[in-house]
Amino acid sequence: MLGLGLGTLLSFAIFGKSCTNTAWAPDARVRLRMKSTLVHASPVAQAAMDSFRIDLATLRAAMDSLDVDFSKSRRTEDSLYYELSGPVAGRSLQLSVAALRDYEVDSTATLLLLRQR
Repeated sequence: MLGLGLGTLLSFAIFGKSCTNTAWAPDARVRLRMKSTLVHASPVAQAAMDSFRIDLATLRAAMDSLDVDFSKSRRTEDSLYYELSGPVAGRSLQLSVAALRDYEVDSTATLLLLRQR
């Protein structure tokens, strides 16, 4: 028991806040990635954001409250396409987002579509 306690204290001392990241479930990992990498929008998505009077920062801030629909999400050889939905700035919205699978090629995500649910 003493070893477990000392190990925990040592982990917090070395890794700090990153040691407490509990986003290990697939949907939490997707939301975490989108929260940190959603920086582009297609022209269609930008027009929808303009009509809803929101921006990408608002979408990133709402990421924790969105649900990931893996039945509508898909993978290709080089890309990941995610469908997320939930409340954003008082509206129930659905987002279609694309990201490359390889972080080293491009670590950013692009909002493809934004529509009201």
